Amino acid sequence: MDNTLFFTYLIIMAGTTYLIRAVPFSLIKGKIKNRFVQSFLYYIPFTVLACMTLPSALYATDSILSAAVGLLAGMIAAILGRGLLTVSIISCVFVFITELIMNFIK
Repeated sequence: MDNTLFFTYLIIMAGTTYLIRAVPFSLIKGKIKNRFVQSFLYYIPFTVLACMTLPSALYATDSILSAAVGLLAGMIAAILGRGLLTVSIISCVFVFITELIMNFIK
């Protein structure tokens, strides 16, 4: 890629990122009192994290089926209140077992 084109893209992306962060600070002067807006802003980080994590979790293995089984097992373990390490181990074990069964059937 040409350096001029690269720096043009870099400046445009830096400006866009800056505007996304700076415009709300300049437009909103006081504290947000609307409960709906507060609730919406509270859940944004969790939603973004889920949107970034879910596709990569489904394509982490060669088979979407084994990835879905591991994801489902991890979600159930998390809902039941297990810790992060336990959820990760349970997900990995379920993916491994599913892959073994799929290779055995073939």
